[in-house]
Amino acid sequence: MRYGYFTMPLHPPQVPLADTYASDLEQLVELDRLGFSEAWIGEHLTSGWENIPAPDLLIAQALGRTERIVLGTGVNCLPNHNPAMLAHRVAQLDQMARGRFYWGIGSGGFTGDLEMFEYTDATEARRITLDLLDTVLRLWRDPQPGLYEHDRWRFRVPDPNDAISKRLYMQPYQQPHPPIGVAGVTPTSAMFTLAGQRGWMPMSLNIVPTSSLQKNWQTYAAAAEAAGRPPDRAAWRVARDVYVAETPEQARREALDGVLGRDWREYFIPLLGSQGRLGACKTDPNMSDAEVTPEYLCDNIWIVGSVDEVAAKLRTLQEDVGGFGTLLLMGHEWQPAEQWQRSMRLFVEEVMPRLEPEPSYA
Repeated sequence: MRYGYFTMPLHPPQVPLADTYASDLEQLVELDRLGFSEAWIGEHLTSGWENIPAPDLLIAQALGRTERIVLGTGVNCLPNHNPAMLAHRVAQLDQMARGRFYWGIGSGGFTGDLEMFEYTDATEARRITLDLLDTVLRLWRDPQPGLYEHDRWRFRVPDPNDAISKRLYMQPYQQPHPPIGVAGVTPTSAMFTLAGQRGWMPMSLNIVPTSSLQKNWQTYAAAAEAAGRPPDRAAWRVARDVYVAETPEQARREALDGVLGRDWREYFIPLLGSQGRLGACKTDPNMSDAEVTPEYLCDNIWIVGSVDEVAAKLRTLQEDVGGFGTLLLMGHEWQPAEQWQRSMRLFVEEVMPRLEPEPSYA
């Protein structure tokens, strides 16, 4: 099992923006030093907590400060974009990264972003997602001159003129496109179907219990098999909130009383509750919303504990879902810094060696 990072990022709205971007960058530098294989950076335009509207800018800055870690958008919310501009920005970023880049895509779902671009509901946004994605891929593959018109965009690819080098020239560094990761939340998300159909990387996010992860895999695998593709467990990313300390008691206390508990208590739980989506977190559908507390999450979804306890929980998770390729540790503010740096160090230096050898996916 490889290990990576998925960060919204998460910051309380009152923290100065410039400070949040600086701390996010330093996290990426430290993750690279620790040997993390990848890090995905989110995108939202109207969430004061998830406060990066342009992850490509942070990725571009981080490329100059890191050496090995692969950086990805986690995710570009496609309905927020014009396909002609997005095709150019992503391709340029891939060129700058010289291949050290993954393109994470999704349909978005944050209510403020949907309102900003006047989507009637998430279903409409998902329709636009597929249309926009196929337009971007077409511009990279075969940018035929002419008018590209949709109810959400209109642009024209000009006729080429070799005398003045006028043409649509921008292509990704990785051909035919950067590796694509597709994020989904619900058990049978259409995004997992898309990943299976097209051979892309499925990514399960951090809010769901094991039963939902199992259904994520079933959805992806069924779509892959229907498309004549072997489902690839090594391509599957699973995100989890992970916190490691010297003892189980210390880990639980620091997780619940620290930024992990704060972020769920003050942001995730109110957000999901306002959208009627706390059911996504429930191991038992008969649970009340009031029972979805940080304490419940710590016991049932988060991976929190001592080195031995975290290793055992991850081993159980792998066995319960049948195996996955990369664990994505969720990003939070590293406050207090020494506790989170210790947690990351313990994870890399002591938890991961207990999980070797890597599982086979026969």
